[in-house]
Amino acid sequence: MKMQEILILIAIGLAAGILSGMFGIGGGVIMVPALVYFLSMDQHSAQGTSIGLMLLPIGILAANNYYQQGNLNIKYGLIVAAAFVIGGYFGSKYSLGMSEIILKKSFGVLMLGIALKMIFFSK
Repeated sequence: MKMQEILILIAIGLAAGILSGMFGIGGGVIMVPALVYFLSMDQHSAQGTSIGLMLLPIGILAANNYYQQGNLNIKYGLIVAAAFVIGGYFGSKYSLGMSEIILKKSFGVLMLGIALKMIFFSK
């Protein structure tokens, strides 16, 4: 691995960590596009790498900060996590059957839709 790649990966991790701590985002919104555009990963590999990161307790310190301030609903989190495991299994099976171009465009449409809703339809 080249030093430039290591520095890019560190920058992606720091940006995703900061934005995750601030806004609760990271994997799909920051890491996947960054891995695709800065390291030329294919969409499937970028998504798999992002999901692989969730296996580790990467958000534990940020979650602790939210917990200490009374802003972490553990019961809700456990229910969502259980459903996420099931949804992640079926979503990954479906995604891996899609072509690279369809997957990339679908991801872009999803991000655009979320952005437009947040910009124009937030209360």
